[in-house]
Amino acid sequence: MRFRLTPRETSFYDMFAASADNIVTGSKLLMELLGADASARAEIAERMRAAEHAGDDATHAIFHQLNSSFITPFDREDIYTLAGSLDDIMDFMEEAVDLVVLYQVEELPKGVEQQIEVLARAAELTAEAMPNLRTMTNLTEYWIEVNRLENQADQIHRKLLAQLFNGKYDAIEVLKLKQIVDVLEEAADAFEHVANTVETIAVKES
Repeated sequence: MRFRLTPRETSFYDMFAASADNIVTGSKLLMELLGADASARAEIAERMRAAEHAGDDATHAIFHQLNSSFITPFDREDIYTLAGSLDDIMDFMEEAVDLVVLYQVEELPKGVEQQIEVLARAAELTAEAMPNLRTMTNLTEYWIEVNRLENQADQIHRKLLAQLFNGKYDAIEVLKLKQIVDVLEEAADAFEHVANTVETIAVKES
């Protein structure tokens, strides 16, 4: 790690950790959605919206701190990218829950639970990794595993698409369900973006 002669604004570490913890909350709500009947989904969606708003607040706090800090712990562009990518994850998870409610989906296709399990694991890994930005240690296994999970998510997504187009569902239902599984896939991609940004930061700081 490079030796610095200037003090650094360290509150960013806590804010990134808080943002990642909020994503774990969102992933748990996704898991809860799987076992919920239609009557309970609206309440889960409301809690997810609250979590998404909390994520927005965390992102805005990071941007405000970035704009008001003369010295930052690492490159400003990387701080902006990392905060934005964390926010994207929460946005996609909230969108998926909202679509399930708005489309009044009675039953999600088999395989969606695997998508959500991958997201939940990626959320846990991300929350564990964020505090390590302070020391830039124990991060390599994190981004390797998240990239592996994203590859797994890709495979699950392709199988889900094949299932949706096998003739079991009518055309309107296919459109609804495809949009939901596509948004969950975008969440997995966003986790990979976060991991790739962390890798970029770690390489620069080494």
